[in-house]
Amino acid sequence: MHRALFVQQDVTVHPTSNDFPSPTYGTFMRWRRPVAICTQVALNPTEAAKSAHREPTAPKTLLDTADRRLHDICQGNIMAASLLLPWAAVALLSYLVYQYLNERRRLPLPPGPKPLPIVGNVNDFPPIDMAEHQHWAKHKDLYGPISSVTVLGKTLILINDQQMAHDLLEKFASKTSGRPSMVFANEFCGYDKTVISQGNTEVFRRYRKLMHRELGTKAAAAHYYQAQELEVNRQLVRTLHEPEKWLQHFKTTTAATILKMAYGYIVEPHEPDVLVSLVDKMTTEFSLATVPMAWPVDTIPLLRYIPENTPGVTFKKTARKWRKSIQDAGWVPYRFVQRQMDADSQRPSYVSKLVQQCKNNDTSTLRQDDEEAILWSAASLYGGAADTTVISLTAFTLAMAKFPDIQRKAQEEIDRVIGTDRLPSFDDRDRLPYINAVIKETLRWWPIAPMGFPHTANEELEYNGYRIPKNAILLPAVWGFLHDPNVYREPHSFEPERFLSPRDEPDPTSDVFGYGRRICPGRFIADSGVFINVVQSLAAFDVSAATDSAGESVGIDAKPMPGILCYPAEFPFKITPRSAAHVDLIRRAEKEHPWEASDAPLLET
Repeated sequence: MHRALFVQQDVTVHPTSNDFPSPTYGTFMRWRRPVAICTQVALNPTEAAKSAHREPTAPKTLLDTADRRLHDICQGNIMAASLLLPWAAVALLSYLVYQYLNERRRLPLPPGPKPLPIVGNVNDFPPIDMAEHQHWAKHKDLYGPISSVTVLGKTLILINDQQMAHDLLEKFASKTSGRPSMVFANEFCGYDKTVISQGNTEVFRRYRKLMHRELGTKAAAAHYYQAQELEVNRQLVRTLHEPEKWLQHFKTTTAATILKMAYGYIVEPHEPDVLVSLVDKMTTEFSLATVPMAWPVDTIPLLRYIPENTPGVTFKKTARKWRKSIQDAGWVPYRFVQRQMDADSQRPSYVSKLVQQCKNNDTSTLRQDDEEAILWSAASLYGGAADTTVISLTAFTLAMAKFPDIQRKAQEEIDRVIGTDRLPSFDDRDRLPYINAVIKETLRWWPIAPMGFPHTANEELEYNGYRIPKNAILLPAVWGFLHDPNVYREPHSFEPERFLSPRDEPDPTSDVFGYGRRICPGRFIADSGVFINVVQSLAAFDVSAATDSAGESVGIDAKPMPGILCYPAEFPFKITPRSAAHVDLIRRAEKEHPWEASDAPLLET
C-alpha cells in the first residue's frame, strides 16, 4: 500500500509479460498522488470536481494507456461523489471525529508516526517508486517489532517480528483470518466468489475443504506431476527456438499447467489461446478493482445508491462489464468440462473429479452449493498460482545469472546423480539435496509477497498491551523475517548451503506460503511446479549475465518492484543450451511428447 490510498494507480509491467499488465492484483498496489482524493472531495467538492476534469498527458505507452483508463474511471467516480456532497462529507467527518475522540479512551494502538487530525497518516505511506517492504522496514528501528498507521479511521498494523506474526496470524487465527471488505470489487463486480476475496466465512471454509482434498497434501499434488513435467518439457522446446522469450515461456507453461490441472484443458501450443486471454482479462480487471480504497464507493458506501444513469456515474457501468468477465472466467471452462463429461470424453481434472465425488448417486445431479464451490474454487486456482510461480522462476533466473558459481554446483549435482542422457524427473528429487536447497534459497532470497497477503481482524483484540481494532489490516514483514541476520547468515547473499548440514538454517516455507487459515492451499502444487522447472532448466540450459558490445558482462541490479506480489525489475541475461548433446536431449523430448491440438474450438464463449 502506498501514499494516497484513494487515487488511481500505475500499472506495473514486468519482464515476463511483453509489456502487458501483470494479471495479479498485488502488482497493482501502487499509488500516484501524495494527497488523498477523498480528503479533497470531503473538504472541497467543487475543486475536486474541477480537478477530475483535468486531462492527463497523451498516452505514449501501454502503461500510460492503462493509467489514462483508470484516470477516466476515477474522474466519473469523483463526479458521482460530488452529487452527494457536502452532506455526505459532513456525515463522514462527523463519524471520523467521533472515532478519533472515542479511540483516545481505549488501549493504545501499536506505536507509529504521529497522525494528522482526522486524515491520519496519509503522508506516511511509501512513495510510488519504492517497494513497500523497503519503506515499512524502517518502522522496526523507529517503533519496534509492531507498529501502526491510520488513514481516515482505518488502521494498518505492521508486524516486524516473526514470532509476533505467527502469534497474531496463527494462534489468533479465528480472529485474524478475514480479508479487507471492498464494496466495488465484491458487491458490484462479484469478486466475492473467489477464494482470495472471501472473508473467514462458511463459504470460504467449504472452498478450502475442496481445495485441500484435491491439492492440499503431497500425495494429492503427486497426481499432477505428469502434467507439470510434460509442460516443462514443452517449455524447453520453446526456449530452444526462442531463448529471448525465456521469462514469457514461464508464463505460458504456468497457464497451460493450471488449466490442464483444473479443467483438463489443452491450450493453443504456438499462438494466443482464447481461454488464457479470457482469464488474463479477468485477473487484470480484478487487480484494478481490488486496490484498497481506490474507489470512492469503498470509502463512501452511500454512493452505491446513485442510479447508474446519473450523469457522470461510471463505476456501475464498469462493474457490470467486469462482472461479466468474472462470470465468463468461471463458467466457460466449467461448462467445457460438463460437456466433456456428458460425452464421456473428459480428461482427469480438479473439476471432473469433484463433480463425480459430489454428485447425488440417485439423481446424478449436483446441489447448487456444491456446484458453486467447485466452479469458483477452480476459477481461483489460476489467479492464485499464475504470478506467484512465475515470480519464483524469475527470481531463480536472476540468482543464476548473478551467482554463476551456484549454477555450476547445481548442474554438477544433476550430472553426477542423473547423467546427461535423460532429463531429471520427480523420481530424482530425493537424490538432489543441493537442488532442493536452491529452491528453498530462491523462496527465502526473493519471497513472493514481501509483506504477505493482507489479513483483517474479525473482532477487536488485545496483544502485548496494544489494541488491534476490528477490521484493522495486518501485514507481516515477510521479507524482513527472511533477511534477518540474527536468523540467516549473510542474508542478502544467495547461499543454498545454508539449508544443508552443518548450517541447517530455518526452512523459509512457513512464512512464504502464508499463515493460519490463509495458508496457500496449493503450496504443494506450487513447490512441485517450481522444482521440475528449475531442475530441468538447469539440466538443459546455462543462464548467464548479458554482455555488451565489447564482450564484457553487464551488471545486474536486483531491484524489487513495488506491489503486494514482488517481481524483480527487468534485468539483462542470456540463455544458451549447455551443449549439442543437450540440444539433442530436448529434441528427443519433443518427439516423445508431440504437441496436442488445442481445446479452444470446443469452448462456448
